[in-house]
Amino acid sequence: MAGKGSGLFLRRFCTNPTDASARKWSVAQVYKSNFAESLEGLKAHVSGSDFVAVWLRRTGSSSAAWHRVSRFDTLETAYSKAKHAAEKFQVLQFAVCPFEVRACKVVAHPYNFHLFPRDELEIKRPSYSFMCQSSHLASMVDEGFDFNACIYDGISYLSREQECLAKVWKGIPVHGKYTEKSSSSPSVADAVFLERIRSRIKQWKNAFEDSSTRNDEPLVRSMRKLILGSEEYGSRPSMTIDVCSQRQVQLALEVLAEFSEDLVPLTVPAKGAGAWAVRVILTSSKEDKNLLEQELQNLEHEQTKAFRGFREVIELISAAQKPIVSLNSLNDFTSIYPMFLAPLPSNVDEFLRSLRLVFPQVFDVNHLMKEIAPLGKTTDITTALSFLNNRFFAPVDVEVSPVTGSEGKYHGLNIVRICHLFAKLCSILRSAPESSQSDSSHQAGTLERFVNIYRPWPSADPLDESISIWRKDTRRVNCKDVVFLWGFEKGLSSKMLKSQLQGSHKVFSENFDVRLVDRSCAIVIFWQPGLSGTLLSIMSSSDLSGPLLDLVSEGLKAAGYDMYMKLCMLGLFEADLADAFDHNFADHNGYFEDHSTRKNYGIHSNSESMIYLEDL
Repeated sequence: MAGKGSGLFLRRFCTNPTDASARKWSVAQVYKSNFAESLEGLKAHVSGSDFVAVWLRRTGSSSAAWHRVSRFDTLETAYSKAKHAAEKFQVLQFAVCPFEVRACKVVAHPYNFHLFPRDELEIKRPSYSFMCQSSHLASMVDEGFDFNACIYDGISYLSREQECLAKVWKGIPVHGKYTEKSSSSPSVADAVFLERIRSRIKQWKNAFEDSSTRNDEPLVRSMRKLILGSEEYGSRPSMTIDVCSQRQVQLALEVLAEFSEDLVPLTVPAKGAGAWAVRVILTSSKEDKNLLEQELQNLEHEQTKAFRGFREVIELISAAQKPIVSLNSLNDFTSIYPMFLAPLPSNVDEFLRSLRLVFPQVFDVNHLMKEIAPLGKTTDITTALSFLNNRFFAPVDVEVSPVTGSEGKYHGLNIVRICHLFAKLCSILRSAPESSQSDSSHQAGTLERFVNIYRPWPSADPLDESISIWRKDTRRVNCKDVVFLWGFEKGLSSKMLKSQLQGSHKVFSENFDVRLVDRSCAIVIFWQPGLSGTLLSIMSSSDLSGPLLDLVSEGLKAAGYDMYMKLCMLGLFEADLADAFDHNFADHNGYFEDHSTRKNYGIHSNSESMIYLEDL
């Protein structure tokens, strides 16, 4: 923890930009109409940057308290919650800011991209539908967001998976790759197909190479082309090989490899759906073949740009391999992943493996903040900056470079504040990043241990699944020693519920704590191992008696952490956690759960609650 003992002193006089001085900053507003021009500028800025910050604005967020990622969530449950929100709400703003850090100065190049999903390419994909929250939309309007411009001039996009499907639907030819001859013997059907294609290609190729036919009458040449099935690709002869399966595509390419010196293959999917075809183009020389392949590559690049839309920005950032800075990496990247890669995987391990192939280094500003001081009560970036300014001497100047289209535009300024906050936190941690011309991804010292942390709360052990409920008490409690209770009297605070439980049964005679999750459900933490299983067993027993029986008769129910994890992974996000448990319990009898197969998760717990409903 950084503090007075680390050589950093309380700062009473601040010279860092406030909201008033931040108005001098401006952000380039990018729409479809100026996207191509802005993309070229962004390429140059990303290339020369040390880091790239990202910030998203969605049409809403989880409103129910237990839907939001909490201190008692493991990585699995946190991912399930973030996935649920990402699939409900739509990203309309995507701010990107390449920036360099030079000693105590940040040079930022902010762009605010306005997005709107639409079927511009007429590929008949299902229309997008998403949820909106009026409070979020009103907040965006207050900040100057132009919904008319977003809807009519917003940038569309396709994910990588959608791009592949779109190319098939549009029947876009793709430069085929020759395949090596299989070592196994072909079937009779394959052998007949191979020989027929080989014979046809030889006849077609020989007809064009035979000099004696060049002086034939136009009618004769036309008849020959018709018989041979010859066509033209630009000014070059071509022919189409009809196929009825992907297997036959591979066989055709295998045959064409025998004529690779002057033939160039294209694979053509049937428009919309159905069988593929292989188109063969005959070139006149090696130079002509190289020229054709370059033309095909340029054409494919232009077509790909049209399909990608805003995804060009994501591909650019990924290709640059620059470290990414995010305010909330789990929430941000569960939104980015389905928009630009593929639908979100069902489990977090697959999500992280795939994500790291695209973004190998991600820094979460929230985790750096938690390392420096308990900032749980800093609810936004401006408050966090003010907290640091008042407590630490770590001056960082911010220079926002002029970008075309940014004059007098302030919407999306949070992206600049994220860059500022990140640089200040690095300075306080005494690990300010130093730029390196030979290796822009170089990180100094302490900063490296904060890379790729997607857990709700940071831990020194990268494999540790422990989480925390409170701030100061570092005692650990295993998830099998946590029980969720619901069905108690409405309006009870955690203290009142604990008072009711004490003395209701001997299982509550030992040390335990109670914290509310929402108004309908609470967590009971047993500090003595094994008592949670005892409680679950007792509540499902017919021998239940005394005050606990009265509470159960009035509707009190219980479940272990496994049941909570199951609710999250199945997406049973009812408005109240109690309703979600009841929905799941309709298919289960009793309370007891087998803990022997449960993963050994741990929870960090302490005496000062950070769940604000506990005093209701």
